[in-house]
Amino acid sequence: MTEDRVKSGDAPLREVERLRRHLSKLSSASLRISASLDFDTVLRETVESARELTDARYGVIATIDETGTLRDFVTSGLTEDGRRRLVGWPDGPRLFEQLRDLPEPFRIADVSAFVGSLGFAPEGLPYNPEGLPYKTLQGTPMRHRGVHVGHFFLAEKEGGQEFTSEDEEILVLFASQAATAIANARTYQDEQRARADLEALVDTSPVGVVVFDANTGGVLSLNREAKRVVEQLGSPDCPLEDMPRLLTCRLADGREIAFDRFPLSMELARAKTVRAEEVVLSTSDGRKVTLLCNATPITAQDGAIASVVVTMQDLAPLQELERMRAEFLGMVSHELRSPLTSIKGSTATVLGVSAGFDAAEMLQFFRLIDEQVDHLTGIVKDLLDVGRIEAGTLSVSPAPSKIAALVDQARNTYLSGGGRHTVVIDIPPELPRVMADGQRVVQVLNNLLSNAARHSPESSPIRVSAERDGVHVAISVSDSGTGIPRDQLAHLFQKHSGTRDGARGVRSGLGLAICRGLVEAHGGRIWARSTGAGKGARFTFTIPMAGEGGGEATGSDPLRVQRRTVGTRTGQPRVLVVDDDPETLRSVRDALSAAGYSTLVTGDHRDLSRIISAERPQLVLLDLMLPGSDGIKLMESVPALAELPVIFISGYGRDETIARALEAGAADYIVKPFSRIELTARVRAALRRHAEPGPFLLKELAIDYDLRRVTLAGKPLGLTATEYELLRVLSVNAGRVVTHNSLVRQVWSGRRFGNPKLVRAFVRKLRHKLHDDADAPAYILTERGVGYRMPGGGEA
Repeated sequence: MTEDRVKSGDAPLREVERLRRHLSKLSSASLRISASLDFDTVLRETVESARELTDARYGVIATIDETGTLRDFVTSGLTEDGRRRLVGWPDGPRLFEQLRDLPEPFRIADVSAFVGSLGFAPEGLPYNPEGLPYKTLQGTPMRHRGVHVGHFFLAEKEGGQEFTSEDEEILVLFASQAATAIANARTYQDEQRARADLEALVDTSPVGVVVFDANTGGVLSLNREAKRVVEQLGSPDCPLEDMPRLLTCRLADGREIAFDRFPLSMELARAKTVRAEEVVLSTSDGRKVTLLCNATPITAQDGAIASVVVTMQDLAPLQELERMRAEFLGMVSHELRSPLTSIKGSTATVLGVSAGFDAAEMLQFFRLIDEQVDHLTGIVKDLLDVGRIEAGTLSVSPAPSKIAALVDQARNTYLSGGGRHTVVIDIPPELPRVMADGQRVVQVLNNLLSNAARHSPESSPIRVSAERDGVHVAISVSDSGTGIPRDQLAHLFQKHSGTRDGARGVRSGLGLAICRGLVEAHGGRIWARSTGAGKGARFTFTIPMAGEGGGEATGSDPLRVQRRTVGTRTGQPRVLVVDDDPETLRSVRDALSAAGYSTLVTGDHRDLSRIISAERPQLVLLDLMLPGSDGIKLMESVPALAELPVIFISGYGRDETIARALEAGAADYIVKPFSRIELTARVRAALRRHAEPGPFLLKELAIDYDLRRVTLAGKPLGLTATEYELLRVLSVNAGRVVTHNSLVRQVWSGRRFGNPKLVRAFVRKLRHKLHDDADAPAYILTERGVGYRMPGGGEA
């Protein structure tokens, strides 16, 4: 009777023991995945713990974003080759979609039969490391606060058994813990990334930022600008953290704080919010810097001040700006005083004598007054032009003009105004016409002629010459006068500059600043050259050439020339030019037309997809900066651009900008201004690279593009459509790196799952079929962090 009761009590005891073991394993697994906040570590530990809990040989954890798109894919128990096969399985993404949408845990006893029931080819299943298809599978969704964050997939239970309901039960319990750990790790990762972004923003800020510890007075952090400000007062042998005790701070109310006598912590402990207060920091040896400071105390939970954030702006640039403003006002006052003094002297002379003047003498005084009034009017006009240039309201009305006529008009104006220097003109008769506002260009020439006359002896002539400079005409005014020191050439065209060149006086920056504004309004540029003091100076500016016809008005609306196609001869390569600048559209169109291209121009990027579809250009010239968008965004949003070579044209020549454009898939990048020869050469090269080539040969690899046939050592390779397209894109760009993003656009054409991770998976699969060793590849080379390339001609 007693033995029966003991036996009847064994089942509950065994159940309790089983639950205790499960709970112990589950607790250990939960502690394991919670031990780190590193996101990759949490994923790896999670999938390995899930395998151990259910005795699974292989495991996969896949996380998804809020749209259900795959984000992370981590495996456990698989060899590298097994993982490559699994990731590269073409039907994998579609099967994942089917499994992802299952709301409950599932167990599958025969994976092949299950896959076949869903319409997939079972023979395409990836194999396990033993070379056999996966037999059993179980999966469990992971949810965090009701949100689906991913899935567990576990295959092949140890011992060849099927997964049980107990495995399913413990995996469901673990999935809840795993979802929480993953969500926490992702939040931590996002916080760290946001913190890094904020730190980068603060460190690169033009305003100095310092954080002080209110208890110790020590510096907790300071950004790059704050270091620069403090280093002005420091010495090489004094660490930055020791600087506060060497400084004296004079506040706006006159108080001075010597930090070596009054600890900084005392001041910080009773700190209050400060807004835009001027502070002077100085050292005992007389060095000082004036700052505009803001201070904000940061309080702890108990209300005490824990730290103080101080922002500081060095007032030296503002003081320099104020000095330049005062200098400019002084220069203008001097310019205005001279004619006013002459006018006042003449009128006083006429009115202040008892005896009258005869008619000839009176006429002379009035002539002097008239000349000085004209001079005064010119100064006022220059000041108004300077204001319009700075306000961005200066306008020009360009029209086709002959350079020779403009130069001749400027010389006549100069001589009729009292100029005594001989003006020698050297203008080639075949020089093309320019798009110029004649009155404004004559004004530029007059300023340059007057500037040359002021700084050269009357016995030396002033020379005016012109020549073609790419799509521009360059006009130069040269003198043999006092010259300009090399270190002052860069500052000549600033409004406030006054470059002294010896006893001859000052080369005033006002007239030259106006010249610069007028030239740049035409789309040109201006510069000066001089070999030094006493060796003369040469001022050169450029004006865009007019079109071949020379009679077309530019207008202000780029849409006027939107679908103007130049050239209709059969077989001409067609180039689409997208730019909101009418002058660029005109000059590029004329250059390409002269080189034998059929050119389509537009200023409206919103219609780009339709234009490409209707006109089928073979190349696109794309402006980097467009109204409401930019070229790089268009490369990402207009799929048709991925199939064409795209050359960016831009006035931005910074290396990082060019790199961004090339990484976006651009074939080339041209910095404005560029010559016609350069433009046509780059277009020709891009078209040649993009043209469908003849058969491709590289060692034992041969590709016949017409037949879409690939052979290795004479034997055909069985490639899928995606694998062939990937190989085609890499081979036609042999010798050049193709970025991950460019491969996604060109091979997957924006299809779902066309992501860099899948690119890498297909490259691995393609290398496997090419028998290409990833450690020492012969056909597909990896450019780490950028993309892939195939060897070029010389390299192969």
